[in-house]
Amino acid sequence: MNESQHTQKALEVTNLVKYFYDPSPFQVLRGVSFDVRKGEFLSIVGKSGSGKSTLLYVLSTMDTDYEGGLTINGERLTGQSQNRLSAFRNEHIGFVFQFHYLLPEFSALENVMIPAKRLGRIPVEEIEHNAYESLRLLDLEDQALKPANKLSGGQQQRVAIARALINRPSVIMGDEPTGNLDSKNSLAVQDIFRNLAREFGQTIICVTHDNDFARNTDRTIEMQDGLIANS
Repeated sequence: MNESQHTQKALEVTNLVKYFYDPSPFQVLRGVSFDVRKGEFLSIVGKSGSGKSTLLYVLSTMDTDYEGGLTINGERLTGQSQNRLSAFRNEHIGFVFQFHYLLPEFSALENVMIPAKRLGRIPVEEIEHNAYESLRLLDLEDQALKPANKLSGGQQQRVAIARALINRPSVIMGDEPTGNLDSKNSLAVQDIFRNLAREFGQTIICVTHDNDFARNTDRTIEMQDGLIANS
């Protein structure tokens, strides 16, 4: 990735304000603004209740009930229809969660193929080829035909990352992606993310409570009481 790419904005948040109303009104995000560069590996940390997971949910375009502005890859997403947001997510954003959410009876390969089948842009044969490539990138090609429930925890999480990569998204968002892993597998996932950012120019944004994970990212944003404490 060249230097000019690394200075381009992948994501821009402007004065983000978010309220919860149940059981009573509570302001969870209090005017959050920041940019993320293309190819940057960013972690978001903070104590429980600081607003970090809520922030990620807004960034993912899943939550549209907020004030302020959100732009990803130069497209302003605030105020867009649910259909447009769904199409944008399928094409531009990959998700990795603490729990892998694989379909247990499906093979690793079949699980990886699901988002591309949903997008429906290319033939199934090409989707299968790309899924094998994603699994190969994560050193899982030999596990491609094994049912997901027969894989180890670390392997399942790597399959989940391969699934997030299948549509070649420009942004990957992780919600505690190593929270369910031992230290060895956690380090392996961190290495994968770092490689995706540096070698392929993908932007990685992860909420984490793991300080070791955060220290290994390019930049850390700390949330406190709905505000950015430092970045």
